[in-house]
Amino acid sequence: MKLPADLDALSTEQIRELNAKLMAEIAEKERELQYRQTRIDQLTHELSVIKRQQFGRRSEQLNKEQLSLLEEALDADLAAIGLELQGLKSGERAGKPRQQPKRAPLPPELPRTDIHHEPDSTICTCGCERVRIGEDISEKLDYTPGVFTVERHIRGKWACKACETLVQAAVPPHVIDKGIPTTGLLAQVLVAKYSDHLPLYRQERIFARAGLAIAQSTLGAWVGECGVRLQPLVDALREEVLQQAVLHADETPVQMLAPGKGKTHRAYLWAYSTTQFSDLKAVIYDFAESRAGEHARAFLGEWRGKLTCDDYGGYKASFQSGVTETGCLAHARRKFFDLHVKHQSELAEPALRYFGALYEIERDVAELEPDRRRLVRQERARPIADELHAWLLTQRQRVPDGSGIAAALDYSLKRWEALTRYLDDGHVPADNNWVENQIRPWALGRSNWLFAGSLRAGKRAAAIMTLIRSAQLNAHDPLAYLKDVLTRLPTHRASDIAQLLPHRWTPAAA
Repeated sequence: MKLPADLDALSTEQIRELNAKLMAEIAEKERELQYRQTRIDQLTHELSVIKRQQFGRRSEQLNKEQLSLLEEALDADLAAIGLELQGLKSGERAGKPRQQPKRAPLPPELPRTDIHHEPDSTICTCGCERVRIGEDISEKLDYTPGVFTVERHIRGKWACKACETLVQAAVPPHVIDKGIPTTGLLAQVLVAKYSDHLPLYRQERIFARAGLAIAQSTLGAWVGECGVRLQPLVDALREEVLQQAVLHADETPVQMLAPGKGKTHRAYLWAYSTTQFSDLKAVIYDFAESRAGEHARAFLGEWRGKLTCDDYGGYKASFQSGVTETGCLAHARRKFFDLHVKHQSELAEPALRYFGALYEIERDVAELEPDRRRLVRQERARPIADELHAWLLTQRQRVPDGSGIAAALDYSLKRWEALTRYLDDGHVPADNNWVENQIRPWALGRSNWLFAGSLRAGKRAAAIMTLIRSAQLNAHDPLAYLKDVLTRLPTHRASDIAQLLPHRWTPAAA
């Protein structure tokens, strides 16, 4: 806060106001310092726990591949925590140069591409012509599938003989400060790990075949730093998703390593997405330690819209606090389908015909505008739904309690209001299949990466896969998207971060 030049000229009232402002500013600074110190203490404790895991005795319960997966998670966690601590402590270490480890030169046999950086003008401010007296060269490693190349960034040195001033073009900012990888290589590692489900120890072998074995620990550090840099985009996307009136939600189990025990326990990946009818195409993944409903409530926060989900009890508390439940017709149908396939139930066949008729109408209205979709549903689907309801009530009176068909009937009858809400709103989907399809990449990847190495690793995977899958939903190549975003992030204004979200993104070259 800037003080007035002449304090003696201030009145008593002005002095009181000035004093109040100063005290408020001091209190705000103290709160900020307390938060920073608390966060530093939390990260320092987490860092010590991870280092004990990394350097402590290994459990014999983990095989070689599992140990590799654990190592890459720990390497990425250490890099991410280090980056956060560096940001929090930056004020304390201002003016103290950081010592950088000496990096081995890149193999001379790799192809090189020269990229020159020169001043816009060679005319000095004194009016004389500058003379080029030398250059600085830095090298970055790039990768296209199967081939490594090296970018040589050449920064010419220009000096004015008259006034002896020296100028150079500025070093292009990079998402990993003074790092060796190009953003293309970083994007390749992220997409291979989180979209193609290739653990880092496998990528290390692939890179070795291409001519340069990049250590798994180095790849892990890159992943950890990129995860921190990309998190603001995920936070911004979440805010935009929670502005939608209708959302999907679902969850799937993921094994997570219990620290220090060499065993895994069941964690959960939660997915929240816009509907196939929404103009905004996006999915947000949220990794949590359990399936407790508190995780869904924490994610949704103050959101009060219509939530399409299955009958899992974890969502019930949200329905009691303003969120409107819309049921999943596919789950109701599946109860009868299982009876028909496994037990050849004759009662299941009429139910399947009713559901089939309802889905036939959904196929017809899929491309219509919401208002027109609602009208068609009212005219064609509502009578069928009423017939189905009457049939369910009649059959329930005829079957004994505890039977499989009774359970199928009760599932639909108890949730009938939620199951048929889609008939009154053209924005609401008939089922939860859309978000279940968005969870499928996780189900496919589990067989490759087996488990999440830590809660932080699970959250990092959720964040990066959020961006990859949302880019795919918007018909973008995730490799091109991440490469461009990582290139632009270091100079992009935080207030304009929404422009880099998948549904708004356009390549920089365009």
